[in-house]
Amino acid sequence: MNQQNNRLKSRTPHNGDAAYYVLGYLEQAFPIHAQKLVEIDGNMVAEPLRDETGALVVSREALALRDAAMMELMTLAPIPSALDQILWAFGDEAVAEVTGRSIRPLKADDGHLFIEKRAASSNSSETQAFMDGEKNILIFSDAGGTGRSYHAAQTAKNQKRRRHYLLEPGWRADAAIQGLGRTHRSAQVSAPFFRVCTSDVHGEKRFTSTISKRLDQLGALTKGQRETGSQGMFREEDNLESPIGRAALRGYYADLAAGRAEAMSYESFTDWTALRLIDKDGVLLEELPPIQRFLNRVLALPIHMQNALFAEFMRRIADQTERARAAGTLDLGVETLRGEKIKQVSTEDLWTCSKSGAVTRIIGLEVTDPVHVPSADDALSRNPDKLPMINRASGRAALILARPIQMYDEDIVTLMRKAVRPNGSSYLEEVRFESSAWEEIDRPEFAGLWDAEAASLPKTTTTKLYLLTGLLLPIWKNIPTTNERIYRVTQDGATAMIGRTLSEEGAAALRARFLVSNPQTPQEMLTAVLGTTAPADLGRGLTLTRRRVAGEMRLELGGADKGMIEGLKAMGCFTEIIAFQLRVFLPHGDGVDTGSILARIVGQAPDAPSVAAE
Repeated sequence: MNQQNNRLKSRTPHNGDAAYYVLGYLEQAFPIHAQKLVEIDGNMVAEPLRDETGALVVSREALALRDAAMMELMTLAPIPSALDQILWAFGDEAVAEVTGRSIRPLKADDGHLFIEKRAASSNSSETQAFMDGEKNILIFSDAGGTGRSYHAAQTAKNQKRRRHYLLEPGWRADAAIQGLGRTHRSAQVSAPFFRVCTSDVHGEKRFTSTISKRLDQLGALTKGQRETGSQGMFREEDNLESPIGRAALRGYYADLAAGRAEAMSYESFTDWTALRLIDKDGVLLEELPPIQRFLNRVLALPIHMQNALFAEFMRRIADQTERARAAGTLDLGVETLRGEKIKQVSTEDLWTCSKSGAVTRIIGLEVTDPVHVPSADDALSRNPDKLPMINRASGRAALILARPIQMYDEDIVTLMRKAVRPNGSSYLEEVRFESSAWEEIDRPEFAGLWDAEAASLPKTTTTKLYLLTGLLLPIWKNIPTTNERIYRVTQDGATAMIGRTLSEEGAAALRARFLVSNPQTPQEMLTAVLGTTAPADLGRGLTLTRRRVAGEMRLELGGADKGMIEGLKAMGCFTEIIAFQLRVFLPHGDGVDTGSILARIVGQAPDAPSVAAE
């Protein structure tokens, strides 16, 4: 064993010599000391065994196992690092290396390896060779990621567009971000092309997720827009530490505890990760392990277990993200409004601050986009997990997910089916799907129905959008909360503007609240009430307020005394006793002309009866 240790110590490590570090770790960390069991407070506890001098006793069996493991490891063929493989593939004449290595292995023309010693100034000379265009490939590490610039500078001879591949992100997101900043700097001819390289080991998402999160935060802080930080390298679902990621993880914990997960059982998950999810009564814990701890524990699993767990977890994140995007609730921060044609059709001054003079405006936009409908064959090839089906009631065809997926809202699990149609996709609850007229059809029939519907769709779509711009903070609480997306819009030949989107109903509610002066028309009053929770004055002591009662939205009349009740009911109102109080409501919903009822109440209809007490 001494000869083996001497051989180990005599080796000269270089960057990427993984075997040296693994052997060193194995030698120092392998448990070779004997232990004894002692009873403490009724529990058997293992303690190290010592001899009469107090020295630890070495187990010969454990020592033999360690030596055998080290011997087997040393007989394995060495795996060259990615850095060395790139150098050998393209040659050091084409590759500039800025890593700080003092020696490196190179490959001669005949295939033999030799060691090259490098001067201390090699980092500067290699950087200059790349910036002058003498070498077209540059590799740099943390040692070369500080204080140097590799961008397509206007003053450099090499002004080709940089293609930056992040090969080994490591644990530190700040180091990766700093490295990405070496090729993307001011006064450059063109922006770089970023790509993150990962293997088929899904545990690497632990590292890229942290970088994605930091880049989103960096873009939001420096540019006011998250997507500017990552330059499109990452998708929303790549950030595993987002609110959607945490919600999906809680749902996955519930699936593991209930035995619904397919990758492994709850018992196996607990044994391998040492993470406990349920209490002694079998109830899911309130304080579950956070996402960072879950990801770190999964990294220690065998590769096949890593991949299986991550595949299930990532599928849930992707489903949650897609559903949130379709519902318009996905928090993307400031987005860029994209369209083939963006036209401003209206501008209204909504409100002016009396102190600063700043103005809040409603900008009407028309966004025109071409309609790209895939053919039936393309739709089938892109959705291998979905079945071609037809709704016999409507005669329309769709591709519907073969098995329901689980959607999580806090602790509520809902089974959903995704349906893909020529004009878009939607989700169906499993209960409604089972009771509907959907049934599976063969591919020829599906292709005919799909292509016929696709041919009938318009070639372009025009969407009307309202953007609330200018001073927003003082009136933020009065803005309808149905859509809270923030867009940056740049029209052709116009300056960029940023604002919060509004629906047509929300824009009408704001107009009625801020633009209309007394007396208001009944329709303007109704529109204003629907857009805010503030009461509207109807005159004669009556108010109209939007409220939520028993989970549904209602319009409540306030200020009505006993003598008005019968007259209000004759005009179309209804009453209800809630918490021992008689309350008056206006009917509202499909098929109800609420505006006409309100007009009779405020006395603006020709046939309006008197509301006064008899």
